[in-house]
Amino acid sequence: MYDQPRPNPAHHAMTFDQMLEHVRYEGAYPTRERAAEAVHHVLAALGRQLTGDERIALAQCLPVEAGLTLTTQIPDTEHLTGWGFVKDLAARTGATPATARWDTGAVLAVAGRLAGPELLARILRQLPGGYALLFGQAELRRPEPAAA
Repeated sequence: MYDQPRPNPAHHAMTFDQMLEHVRYEGAYPTRERAAEAVHHVLAALGRQLTGDERIALAQCLPVEAGLTLTTQIPDTEHLTGWGFVKDLAARTGATPATARWDTGAVLAVAGRLAGPELLARILRQLPGGYALLFGQAELRRPEPAAA
């Protein structure tokens, strides 16, 4: 029973404290408390956008505390673009859009590495445009159908 692999094992399993240190480094935050604040705000916001199997799989890749922050959110019925996500985060936290964008990039860069390339690709397919850049990935545009 213990030898069976988890369905979505974390690629780089880490503790919550280790995650905070990675986010602190990515965001150049002066304290762990500031990094923890960013993690909780950004993952809560992502939890309001992400649904289904990708939400569950991402939560399994994150440290328990971070996964709970993601999954305890009730998904919104309105799907925000990447820029809408940043503006909503700024409004909810009282931060400037620039600070919200910085926090988002720092947290999602670490979360994306923990998710791994396959899960991250699935997550990005589920979300509206603009999220790839927030995860530190290139934003590849799909060709628009030719007008008839």
